Amino acid sequence: MSPPAGGDNPHVGVEHYENFPVASLLCPPALRPAVVAIYHFARTADDIADEGGAPSSQRLAELGAYRVELDAMLDGRPGGGGWPEIFGPLALAHARHALPRQPLHDLLDAFEQDVRNPPYPDRDALLAYCRRSANPIGRLLLHLYGVDGRDELERADAICTALQLINFWQDLGRDQPRGRNYLPQADLARHGLPAVASSPLSDGPALRACLRELCEWAQTLMRRGAPLALRLPGRVGWELRLVVQGGLRILEKIERLQHGTLQARPTLGKRDLPLLLWRALRMNPGANRQGRA
Repeated sequence: MSPPAGGDNPHVGVEHYENFPVASLLCPPALRPAVVAIYHFARTADDIADEGGAPSSQRLAELGAYRVELDAMLDGRPGGGGWPEIFGPLALAHARHALPRQPLHDLLDAFEQDVRNPPYPDRDALLAYCRRSANPIGRLLLHLYGVDGRDELERADAICTALQLINFWQDLGRDQPRGRNYLPQADLARHGLPAVASSPLSDGPALRACLRELCEWAQTLMRRGAPLALRLPGRVGWELRLVVQGGLRILEKIERLQHGTLQARPTLGKRDLPLLLWRALRMNPGANRQGRA
């Protein structure tokens, strides 16, 4: 979990996979190798799914081979020798932390879905995607920290899903040229907009009104998960506070653009860091302002 990617990330992570922090200075040294191993596993699979001009059949076949290597590693069996730089460190992390199998497979399911690039008829369909593309990262990180309560996991899911949604609305102008669109078709239709499969999006009041509602949805999810940051002790709690505030800050910037992210992409920069730190320090469950949680 981390603020949506962009520009000079004010979060203190040294690497990022889309929305999620990896190996930040707030990460305990004992957990850092495992976090980095999970990052590289996810980053490499994402690169396979998004590999240039390779046909979808080739990318799906490579993801299938990647999954075979994952299963061999999790079962303690020799694999085919593919991606040793990924599965070697991941095997060490698994041996030390007993990484759960399902979140790792869920990530691969999501990458395969990206290759197929399906439309999303409604918000439930998009949430189902986020359950596999975003939530597994939060669950894997909580596993490393020894947190497994049902309420904590559900709040982590809410934060991760919110971050994924914010990244979608932030990246609208980037995704459109690639033929990807995560706007639920039901929301588009409610605003009189055509499904993206039949017509490209164009900027205008209807699209911006649609994005405003979708940003409000993401903000609601973020606030639902935000109390988790106040419950977790030590470094992980402070990291999560910055994660929450980074996501909310991007939503503020989208609002300042009047939801025109088809034309401009808001990012976080070094100048945002003092504000994020201040808001992280001031977090409380009862705050109602957009920039606070």
